[in-house]
Amino acid sequence: MSPKYDDVPAYPAGLRLAGRKVVMVGAGTVARRRLAGLVDAKADVLVVAPAATPSVEAMADDGELTWARRGYEPADLDGAWYVIAATDDPAVNAAVEADAEARRIFCVRSDDASQASAWTPASGRHDGLQVAVLAGGDPRRAAAIRDRILEELREGTLGAAHFRAKKAGVALVGGGPGDPDLITVRGRRLLAEADVVITDRLGPRALLDELPSDVEVIDAAKIPYGRAMAQEAINNEIIKHASAGKFVVRLKGGDNYVFGRGFEEAIACAEAGLAVEVVPGITSAISVPALAGIPVTHRGVAHEFTVVSGHVAPDDPASLTDWSALARLHGTLVLLMAMERLGKIADALIRHGRDAATPVAVIQEGTMATQRTLHSTLGEVAEAVRTEGLRPPAIVVIGDVVAVGDRIRPRGTQD
Repeated sequence: MSPKYDDVPAYPAGLRLAGRKVVMVGAGTVARRRLAGLVDAKADVLVVAPAATPSVEAMADDGELTWARRGYEPADLDGAWYVIAATDDPAVNAAVEADAEARRIFCVRSDDASQASAWTPASGRHDGLQVAVLAGGDPRRAAAIRDRILEELREGTLGAAHFRAKKAGVALVGGGPGDPDLITVRGRRLLAEADVVITDRLGPRALLDELPSDVEVIDAAKIPYGRAMAQEAINNEIIKHASAGKFVVRLKGGDNYVFGRGFEEAIACAEAGLAVEVVPGITSAISVPALAGIPVTHRGVAHEFTVVSGHVAPDDPASLTDWSALARLHGTLVLLMAMERLGKIADALIRHGRDAATPVAVIQEGTMATQRTLHSTLGEVAEAVRTEGLRPPAIVVIGDVVAVGDRIRPRGTQD
């Protein structure tokens, strides 16, 4: 590129490279970053390099691109539509750029943007949109602006309702363990697009404050041992609003398919002929112990973990759980909804062979500012919970992984 044009802004264009030859000279880390986008664009990619990173080699082995395992030759550009010079040798990159210029092929240089005939924008995708940012050859600035745009699109602050096509239907969104930052990106975006939100008290409540004032929020809170909205009534609310042409988000805590009755809601919507999208959430059964410093598995300690609902006592005829089998396991038990029946559960496990000295952790309101963690043993945990006044919602972890977690035990932990 002639120096007299250095201060001229680039002209943005979207290249449709499907089936067209693209040449990448170099196969190091810079090349690896660019190749994924080229492969996604269905370009016919030729990589020219004597050696390659393992990732590039794997792409060649999988047939995603062709790798010429040698140095660059001018004939490599025959029939090319686009060229990227990405070696660690400026002389080779300059030669590639000069050959491309002579053939009127646009060329990107990874080492010297001022000498390139094209620049690679900082790009990203979200919900059918492709964002590409050029910043006058300043890649860090371009990446920062790209990231800000994508973040606001994903959070819904840029993708306001009047910028999207109106849609009806239902999204069953798992909100994660409670901290609003732990909802999935897609869950947060769909929440921002909702006309109606039907939420439980364990959903990420802080996100409701971010909703526009015209969004209807319906409290379907199922407060433990207190007032409850029947599941049938919740199903009816979902169906009523979605059938009226509104976009309904059913927001639940944790993952909506892990003891969340989410599939009952999916069935009800399907029977009503409504389109349903399921957005899994981060289940509290794994995330809450992890953030409290307890891994549910650990090499040499636990090779399996079992998640159990404790809402039915072991001696209840309605129980579907084989507590004797659970007692014989060597791995980790994670109990949800077990606080009221924790004493009976601990007694059943001990009676069927689990050591009363087995470490136990009880984590109340995990991931929230009010989180409390109590460490005890299986034989003493029920009394410890009563003494300390712990209450639902709480996760109970039973197993030697609790002792493993003592190595990095966080603040606020009680013995």
